[in-house]
Order: sequence, then C-alpha cells, then structure tokens
Amino acid sequence: MPRTARAAPGGYVYHALNRAVARLPLFEKEADFEAFERVMEEAQERHPTRIVAYCLMTNHWHFLLWPRKDGELTAFLRWLTHTHTMRRHAHHHTVGTGHLYQGRFKSFPIQADEHYFAVLRYVERNPLRAGLVRRAEQWRWSSAWRRQRGGAEAASLLAPGPLRLPEDWLRIVAQPQTEGELEAVRRSAQQGRPYGGARWQKNTALRLGLEFTLRPRGRPRKSV
Repeated sequence: MPRTARAAPGGYVYHALNRAVARLPLFEKEADFEAFERVMEEAQERHPTRIVAYCLMTNHWHFLLWPRKDGELTAFLRWLTHTHTMRRHAHHHTVGTGHLYQGRFKSFPIQADEHYFAVLRYVERNPLRAGLVRRAEQWRWSSAWRRQRGGAEAASLLAPGPLRLPEDWLRIVAQPQTEGELEAVRRSAQQGRPYGGARWQKNTALRLGLEFTLRPRGRPRKSV
C-alpha cells in the first residue's frame, strides 16, 4: 500500500500528531513541556510555518499547521521531532535506550470551512476529554491557553488561521463534540484521509495522491 505523501503541499491546513513509543510519557514534568515549547520556537525560526493551534499532552502532541510552501510542514516537524528526541535523551540520560516516538508524524489536510473548526475544537479539547482541566484554556501547554492570555504570549508563537474565530470561541470549545464528529476526525488522523465534505475530500485525495485513504477500513481506535 502506498504511504501518505510527506511533501504536504502548501496552502492547505493540516492536523499533525505524534505519540511516544508504547504510549510512554513524552513530558514527565513542567520543565519537559517548557523545553518542547522552546524547540517549537526554534523549529519555527529554522523552518517557518504558521502554527494555528497546538496541544501538548503527556504522551503525545497535536498541531494545526498552515504551511505556505510545499514541504514546509515536513521540514518543520522533522526538525522538531529529531531535535526534541536528541535533547530529551540528553537531559534524561537515556541516550542509546531506543526510540522516543512511535514513528513518523501523522497528518491530514482539512477543508477550510466548518471542518476546520471541528478539528481545531478537537485539538484544543484534548485536556477536557482526558479530564485534566475543567476548561480548555486552563491547560497551560496549548493554544487555547495562549489565546486566552492574548498579547505577546499568543503573538510569539500562534498565527491566524484561514477563518476568523468566533468571538465566543472558548465557549464553543467547552461544548462536547458528537461521537460521529470525533470518529471522523480520528479516522482521518489514523489513515491520513483528507477531512472535509465528500466532494472536497475526493478531489483533494486525487490531487494529493491519497486515494488509498478513502478505502473502507475498520473502526478507528478511540483515543484523546
């Protein structure tokens, strides 16, 4: 079966994620989260791309990225994961103990309409679904927290997305998503399937060589 193309053409918004091998912790303490955010900032300086949203969980992370050029997303995430792996092993004295991440990052393009907002909610609701906070903006390691603070904290890392956020966005994020919506996003995440309306999904899959992602497969595994 063909692999999902990693060129990631510019102009699309993408959801990207990766997990620690065997779902072990990526971040064990506050300093680990802080170190990763510093790597994010360095990655953005070396391989500039628009970070629309993100959420760092204990054993995985999510990004919503909007690259301008072909290959921009891949360069950013490749440098990010490689650098994070090297520095984390060095800090925790685990060099030579094996892989940190379970594999390459996963990503899928998103239609810039209500589907974009659905994935953005999915990303920022992660701590809520995991029962870690009562409101998304309380999770320190996320775009929801930065957006709520505003000012330099947000401007230093986040970029506007293709659609303007509603003024009551945090209230919208606080509302649970339907099981159908969650399942559709998870299926796209697991298969690299374009996420959008039926016609857009088919056309985008053809354009990007992702037709194989539209073939029926088993029910996606539930996860946050």
